[in-house]
Amino acid sequence: MLNLTDMQTVRSLANRHHFSFSKGLGQNFLIDPAVCPAIAEYGIPDETCAALEVGPGFGVLTQQLALHAKKVVSVEIDRRLEPVLAETLKELPNAAILWGDVLKLDLQTLFAQQFGEMPVAFCANLPYYITSPILMYLLESDVSFVSMTVMVQKEAAERLCAEVGTRAAGAVTVAVQLRGKAEYLMDVPRESFYPAPNVDSAVIRITPHATPLCAPEEIAPLLKMVKAGFAQRRKTAMNALSSGLGCSKAVLADAFGACGLAENIRFEQLDMPTLLALSRAISDRS
Repeated sequence: MLNLTDMQTVRSLANRHHFSFSKGLGQNFLIDPAVCPAIAEYGIPDETCAALEVGPGFGVLTQQLALHAKKVVSVEIDRRLEPVLAETLKELPNAAILWGDVLKLDLQTLFAQQFGEMPVAFCANLPYYITSPILMYLLESDVSFVSMTVMVQKEAAERLCAEVGTRAAGAVTVAVQLRGKAEYLMDVPRESFYPAPNVDSAVIRITPHATPLCAPEEIAPLLKMVKAGFAQRRKTAMNALSSGLGCSKAVLADAFGACGLAENIRFEQLDMPTLLALSRAISDRS
């Protein structure tokens, strides 16, 4: 199996397959030999579990996932990597590549066709430019993961693990913590990548709540409200929701009153129990 954390090997692969790194696709590949084994250890609970990966690059994390998981399916949008991955993963029969945009995939169909009844963990070194869209897409889907272990920009990791109800939180923070507990696991310095980015990274893990915080049918309206509220953070929560949801201020005032909220409160001040209560109050009055 090729050592994909060796710079000479990586450069040789790139030259042999006439591959150039794309800044637009966030292609900064891991070359620190300690990071990917750690992600696999954190992310794969046992050998009966399958893994879904997004953005495998040259396959450095894919290799480690395949050594720990029963099956690995990696989704990659850049077809230029096809000959590279054919070479780097050829000794790993339990690793498969799906070519396409993960945001356009039917995840239920993918799970049924690729994983069957296997439990699935999501593990990935996510491109910085599309971290939030991918996480939101997965978190809002109907599929379930035993855990989600991702490496992201350090600033994003801090936001994802922030306490809901503080300025550091955002819509994706709520989506993450609605589905599970987010843990900050480890820092990954910029020197761990080739080419080296201008920022540091971190690994976090999201573990599903043993008891869901709300009923499945409450998730969509809650996240719709959350996106509307955080989209206009400079406004009061009432003004942001009035324009974002197309809801009258009279209805919102009634809902805010029922939750004991001041009409001039800002959305970022609302913690998770308050967000759940407010979403239910608005739904009851809409």
